[in-house]
Amino acid sequence: MEAIEEQIVLFLEHLFSAIGWWGVVAAMTIESACVPLPSEVTMPLAGWFLIQSKGLPVWHTLWAGFYGALGCTIGSVITYWVGALGGRPILEKYGKYVLISRHDMEVADRWFNKYGEATAFFSRLLPIVRTFISLPAGVARMNFTKFTVLSFVGSFLWCIALGWAGFAFGSNWRLIRAWMRPFDIPIAIVLVALAGWYIYHHVKRHREHEARIAGEPAE
Repeated sequence: MEAIEEQIVLFLEHLFSAIGWWGVVAAMTIESACVPLPSEVTMPLAGWFLIQSKGLPVWHTLWAGFYGALGCTIGSVITYWVGALGGRPILEKYGKYVLISRHDMEVADRWFNKYGEATAFFSRLLPIVRTFISLPAGVARMNFTKFTVLSFVGSFLWCIALGWAGFAFGSNWRLIRAWMRPFDIPIAIVLVALAGWYIYHHVKRHREHEARIAGEPAE
């Protein structure tokens, strides 16, 4: 994994050298479009490469927050509409083949209507989750304006914090990613566990439904 990230660093350095802050926008757009280009690498590198190494003052980390959040919002909007216009109809038609029923989508709709604002904001402050949250938000068709604004605000806080950290650590910015990497594992475990629970719950419910139809008690 570290070897892959070093290749990502080289790619980002070339990108930043070529187009500066618009490289940050491009990288964060890619990450928020569900492509694993970690912001925990992009933003600290930007804080060092585009600010500290050029002798610019710390207030320039505001640009890190702005351009990072801009890219994140662009990618999130793209992914949101993929979910709303493409994912939703597909799931309504074929979702039963991957254990997603119309009832499940209705539950997701109600959940996003009730907790969508908090989800759109706080998910931007979590590794891994922040990359993929836009797709289910689109499928659930969360209020688009609120989704966009809260995604930008949450992303701004995330990006400015990482950009400032890169500025503060300078050429040792890689330590930031090294310290954050262990958090990826428990988050991934929780997501896998939730997926396992979801599959178990739906398989069990399907068997109980078939048993009722057959007039036999479920095992």
